[in-house]
Amino acid sequence: MALHRVNTDDYQQQLHQKAKRLAEAYREFTDLEPELFPSPPIHYRLRAEFKVWHEGGVAHYAMYRQGEYKKPFIIDTFTVGSELMNQLMPKVLEAVNSSEVLRKRLFSAEFLTTLSGDALITLIYHKKLDEIWEQEATALQEKLGFPILGRSRKQKVVLERDFVTEQLDIDGKKYQYKQVEGSFTQPNGHICRSMIHWAKNACGQNSTDLLELYCGNGNFTIPLSENFEKVLATEISKVSVNSAQENIQANGVTNLDIVRLSSEEFTQAIDKVRPFRRLSHIDLADYNFDTVLVDPPRAGLDEDTCAMVARFPRILYISCNPETQLENLKLLSKTHRIERFALFDQFPYTDHTETGLMLVRK
Repeated sequence: MALHRVNTDDYQQQLHQKAKRLAEAYREFTDLEPELFPSPPIHYRLRAEFKVWHEGGVAHYAMYRQGEYKKPFIIDTFTVGSELMNQLMPKVLEAVNSSEVLRKRLFSAEFLTTLSGDALITLIYHKKLDEIWEQEATALQEKLGFPILGRSRKQKVVLERDFVTEQLDIDGKKYQYKQVEGSFTQPNGHICRSMIHWAKNACGQNSTDLLELYCGNGNFTIPLSENFEKVLATEISKVSVNSAQENIQANGVTNLDIVRLSSEEFTQAIDKVRPFRRLSHIDLADYNFDTVLVDPPRAGLDEDTCAMVARFPRILYISCNPETQLENLKLLSKTHRIERFALFDQFPYTDHTETGLMLVRK
């Protein structure tokens, strides 16, 4: 079964319908119409995972509807994927089908690409990867000019590296990011640039300090550090914290500290409920926080964290789930009003909507 391509002619209409629904959903809290940040209509997605379907001794890329894993959609091209991804897909598949070692028990292929032209291909197997596989994969890696990573149960084989390096141009300045395979990165690089640009513009220049929760690899943190005297950021993922530390050094940032804490733990720390050894080198009293940036997972802010951020004069709230953001707004709107409102179209042709709010104390 083939997968139909997206109809790009409908994109602008779909985007405006999405904006209309979003404005109506937030009408209880603001009369503002959302600022729209459209995606390119094609080749916008930088990472993707394809199942591998084997039929007649030949491997194919495939996708499935949820719950229908015996009815694959065979993928020849992936219109929404980056141009580099589409260039690499047939080359990888040709190599897999030319090598029984690479093809046998392969069940998934992941592509991680960047706007700046880097890529990493991960091949995932239901078998142990041995030296023969390494030799075949190394030959493919040399042919492609990009690294191959192998995975199987309790096994990870790194032939060269397990990350890509991205460079984002924001307002004429380049920022460099190490993005590790398996860790969270923004899938739509064009929208990622728009989100950072909007966040910097919404914050403006400040003589105060910024607190950021859920900072990931420093995607927002590093550019926003230019807008504040000092920045303290938290992240629970050890891989993301390590990447963020490397990204801080790569970008020459000197006014930023990152600590590995969850939002719940940081709330306990700032409320002096209990001390944390991971914060022993940080004196929270040294900070003059005026703004807090939160970019939580789909579940939104937990009740205690929401109450904690409500104490800040300004809250920059990036959300991948308007439903949970609206739930948080029931509390935050008691003390704050919406000053800026944005829609970032991270996933065109879907109902998924990402939002940005700048909330200021009433």
